[in-house]
Amino acid sequence: YQYKMASTHLCFGCCGRREEDPRPPEEMTLLGEGSREEEEHLPRKDYESLDYDCCFNEPYIHMLEKQDSRTSSRNEAVRWVVTLFVGIFTGLVALFIDVVIKLLMGLKVGVVKNCIELLSVKGYLALSLLVLLAFNLSFTFISGLFTAAEPLAAGSGIPEVKCYLNGVKVPRVVRLFTLVCKAVGVLFSVAGGLLVGKEGPMIHSGAVIGAGIPQFQSFTFKKIKFDFPYFRSDRDKRDFASSGAAAGVAAAFGAPIGGVLFSLEEGSSFWNQMLTWRTFLCSMTAAFTLNFFLSGTRIEGDDPSAQDNSWGSFYQPGLLTFGQFKCPEGERGCQLWTVLDLFVFIVMGVVGGLLGALFNAINTRITKHRMKHVHSRHPAIRVLEVLLVTMVTSIVAFTAAMTLGTCKEVAPYVINVTSPVERTVQHFFCPNGTYNDMATLFFNTQETSIRQLFHQEAAFSLQSLGIFFLLFFCLACWTYGASVPSGLFVPSLLCGAAYGRFVGTLLKMLKGFQHIYSGTFALVGAAAFLGGVVRMTISLTVILIESTNEISYGLPIMIVLMVAKFTGDLFNHGLYDIHIELKGVPLLEWHPPHGMDRLRASDIMETSLSYIYPHTRIQSIVSILRTTRHHAYPVVTENHDSMVERRARAKANTMVSNNIKFRNENSLTRANEQMRRIMSRRSAEIKILEDQEQRSRSGSMDSRNAEEDINFTLMTSSVELYRGLSPTAEDHGFGEKYKPLTFHGLILRHQLITLLSRGVCYAENTPSSCQPVLSYEELTEDYPRWLDIHDVDLTQLHPRMIMDVTSYMNPCPYTVSPNTPVPQVFKLFRTMGLRHLPVTNDMGEIVGIVTRHNLTTENLKQKLKDSQHSA
Repeated sequence: YQYKMASTHLCFGCCGRREEDPRPPEEMTLLGEGSREEEEHLPRKDYESLDYDCCFNEPYIHMLEKQDSRTSSRNEAVRWVVTLFVGIFTGLVALFIDVVIKLLMGLKVGVVKNCIELLSVKGYLALSLLVLLAFNLSFTFISGLFTAAEPLAAGSGIPEVKCYLNGVKVPRVVRLFTLVCKAVGVLFSVAGGLLVGKEGPMIHSGAVIGAGIPQFQSFTFKKIKFDFPYFRSDRDKRDFASSGAAAGVAAAFGAPIGGVLFSLEEGSSFWNQMLTWRTFLCSMTAAFTLNFFLSGTRIEGDDPSAQDNSWGSFYQPGLLTFGQFKCPEGERGCQLWTVLDLFVFIVMGVVGGLLGALFNAINTRITKHRMKHVHSRHPAIRVLEVLLVTMVTSIVAFTAAMTLGTCKEVAPYVINVTSPVERTVQHFFCPNGTYNDMATLFFNTQETSIRQLFHQEAAFSLQSLGIFFLLFFCLACWTYGASVPSGLFVPSLLCGAAYGRFVGTLLKMLKGFQHIYSGTFALVGAAAFLGGVVRMTISLTVILIESTNEISYGLPIMIVLMVAKFTGDLFNHGLYDIHIELKGVPLLEWHPPHGMDRLRASDIMETSLSYIYPHTRIQSIVSILRTTRHHAYPVVTENHDSMVERRARAKANTMVSNNIKFRNENSLTRANEQMRRIMSRRSAEIKILEDQEQRSRSGSMDSRNAEEDINFTLMTSSVELYRGLSPTAEDHGFGEKYKPLTFHGLILRHQLITLLSRGVCYAENTPSSCQPVLSYEELTEDYPRWLDIHDVDLTQLHPRMIMDVTSYMNPCPYTVSPNTPVPQVFKLFRTMGLRHLPVTNDMGEIVGIVTRHNLTTENLKQKLKDSQHSA
């Protein structure tokens, strides 16, 4: 019992997790063991890593040898063509989303406006609210149904895409069904009046398209298969997903360069020059595909200035355009911004960072409550929550627009040629020549309201701006995280634009600030608040510059985003990172935490390993696969040499795989093989227990002290034995029980299952050359629909048959020494996109393995804390 309690070990694979404590949360809380915020018993899920590193086994090498220069050129050409199609389809999906949302919004707003004009005269204004509620509740109910069918369609999808580009295989994140639910659900969530945007889901949609098109197959339609032998690896799939995510940004904001930087800055852990060029091509293709079709699409209620445009005029580069910034012709001395304004912008950046930190803190509390009490229950509860949020949002917006608005005069001239003021203002209960400023902000699309704050000549009252900001802040914070597709970019921009316009209007009343342009302050406020929420810097700066089409705003936007990020980081992380942490996804940051140079690979590696031999019986492999959840297994042989011989061979730098050249010693019965496996396992815990029990029997300590000493030793000294090259019999008293394991390579779980399903094995009385040989195409044919071990038909395989895995394992994976500093381990693991990193000593013996879970910030900080306590 003491051994089980002390030796809680982690699952060896991509990312293992600690075994769940059988005690109830109430007991752990009373004991003070559940006090950490990260351990608030939120729902957790195991995640795998992508196989980004190439497996240089014999089938892969034979495939490379068969390729000539013409084949390589053809494959590269196909890669570029597929990238082009990813951009085209992403632009078409963006076009579909934009057109349908405009149609639904035009229908809803038109009916509601007519009801308000007709019923307000008769004193039945409340009926107009019922009509608005009917539209909004119906639309969001449909959106909630799509999200209930696929929960991953909820939210913006950017946290999930960021994890996928980081190397984490999030289940179902890039499936066709997720794309359909996302694209259709966002139509009705935006049209339903929720304070969400359609630009964020576009990034997720682009990533799904990028990951799906090169496969020419889908889990949703499993029976449909095309003979397309290209790009059958996680490496290619993730690269295309990077291009698709960048195309989604380009289509959403008309920012191709910003899209490339977004994929580089926010997600991808591995990057190269050719991927940069392909991603840029994909982004440009998506942006201009959308621009081409939008220029020829005519929708009722669309911008009248667009009536003069025709197909191919490219007047609208993205779903969200900010219009042209320039001072009014009638104002003398007006300037977009001056050097003195930078000091005001810095202060706005600080306030924006504080507001963003407050937004994130409140949303974190709401999200934790949702995960505990809403998401863990029946999907109908999620839909009911969405309807509640919709009803409250509609009532608040309608009441504020009808009762708190101020009538303002329409300016005699307009600036923004793409969105004339007289066609987008709302005149609710205001005389001719005036408009209701609060209704203009609430009863337009969020993109139109942003352009109103950027370019509206007539002033918005401070009262209306302040009330709108507070109401929008609270409602948007409550909405994000609900079970509907919801973007965060546009709501944050609109909330920040109201804050910036408030500051600009206030300053313009003071002497010495008559030169300022309120639209500039609205843009700076939008950047400050958005930067304080998401904490993006380089990519967001370029996105905003490309959206404004004004390079002179580059300096103030960059300064404001940096100040907002640094200010917000003093209190919490960006909202996307917070949601990633709440979901328990093992995301690897750009750098390890501070102080990790004190730790070594032996301090963080997993020492409880499951392994196989080069020649292993079928019944043993099946038993291992069915009783473990590991995703890779070291291929090892037992080293029977003496310590002197092993040290001499290591000194001569010669590695002899004495057991891999023949199979007779490994052709064992299941009982003998299991006994050898147990005896040769590096079990420091068993050795410690034996020593302590022997001392207890000899009377050197009483039973109570012996029990406490055993627990303390097991908890603090389990990895100390692996700091050196290898333990000696004199030091640890292992004698013949300790048998070192010579490491020869890694073989993945799905490779073993594929070999079993194809009958790759040979009889005991025949040579291993009689074993069937699989080509690289046959080995990867089932990608990404790998079989489960329980789905394999084993009736045709005799359990006594033997499998030779030496041809299919990866004989040259990246390895590190037990004394390698953790920062070097972290850099190698992240930059090379690894899934497993074996730890071997200088004699080629495996002593542990490092996976993604071991390198997470939480685990590294805990290991450092434990190391400091033990010191």
